Amino acid sequence: MIRIMPRWSIHPFAKTYVAGESVQETVLVVKKVNDRGFTCTLDILGEHVKSGAEAENITREYCDLYDVIAVENMNCNISIKLTHIGLALDKTIATDNLVRILKQAKKHDNFLRIDMENSPYTQQTIDLYKNCVSDYPNMGIVLQAYLKRSLEDARNLNRTGFNTRVCKGIYDERETIALKDRAAIQDNFFNITKEILSGNGFAAIATHDIPLIDRIDEWIESTQVSSNRFEFQVLYGVPMGGRLEQLLDKGYTVRQYVPFGKEWFDYSLRRLKENPKIMSYVLGNLFKR
Repeated sequence: MIRIMPRWSIHPFAKTYVAGESVQETVLVVKKVNDRGFTCTLDILGEHVKSGAEAENITREYCDLYDVIAVENMNCNISIKLTHIGLALDKTIATDNLVRILKQAKKHDNFLRIDMENSPYTQQTIDLYKNCVSDYPNMGIVLQAYLKRSLEDARNLNRTGFNTRVCKGIYDERETIALKDRAAIQDNFFNITKEILSGNGFAAIATHDIPLIDRIDEWIESTQVSSNRFEFQVLYGVPMGGRLEQLLDKGYTVRQYVPFGKEWFDYSLRRLKENPKIMSYVLGNLFKR
C-alpha cells in the first residue's frame, strides 16, 4: 500500500529523516546538527546505478561534496555505497571511481566510509577496502552483526588504523549466512565491538538499540577504553529519548548519518517499514489533503 501512495503524502515524514534534495539544504541541516555538538557523515541517497555515466556523475558529486565540507567548515565526513559508483556494473569502474573519491578525501584530509551492502557484495567490498587502505589510510568499512562471518572478519581485519562501523544490518539474507534471532544479533554486535576495541582498531558503534548502547557503554567504562578509540552513530532524525545527549556529556563523539538527494522516497519507505507506527501520521496527512 505504501508504494502506491503519492510522493507528496510521504514528504512531510521524509523531512524528518532526510536533510533535503540539494547540497545547499543539507549544509544548513549539518550546521544545525554540528551546533548541537554532533558530528555527521553525509550520504547521497541511491544505489545500483544502471550505467557508467550515472556512476561517473555520482562520483563527481561526492568529490564536489568534499570541497563543500571544507569551504563550509563542517564537522563531517562522507559515506558511500559501492554499487552507487558502479560495483554492480563492473569492478574496474567502481575501483577507479573509489580511488577518485579517496584522492579528494586525502586532498582535504577527510575520511571516507564504505558502506556495506547485501551479501553478494560483502567480500568484494572488503577486498576493495584492503586494496586501497594502504594508499589511503583515512578510510573505513562496515561490518554487519547479523552476518555470521562478521566476527571472523573483525578478527582478520583488526589492526592499528582499522576503522569499522558496526551495525546490525538491514538486508534480508538467507538463514545459512545470517542470524535471525534478535538476542543473537545483539550478542554478535557486542562481541564484534569488543573484538575491535580489545585490539588496535576503531569502532563506530551504530545502533538505535538503547539497551545495547547501555551494555557497550558499561563495558567501555569497566575496561577504560579511551574515548578516541570509538564513537557512537545514529541515523539523522531517529528519536533517542535524550540518550545521545548523555553520551555527549560523557565526552564521547556521536555522529549522525545524514542522507540527502533525489532518491529520498525509497529511503523513506525503508524507514516507514522499520517504524510502522508512523503510518498513522502519513495517513492522517493524506486525508488532510
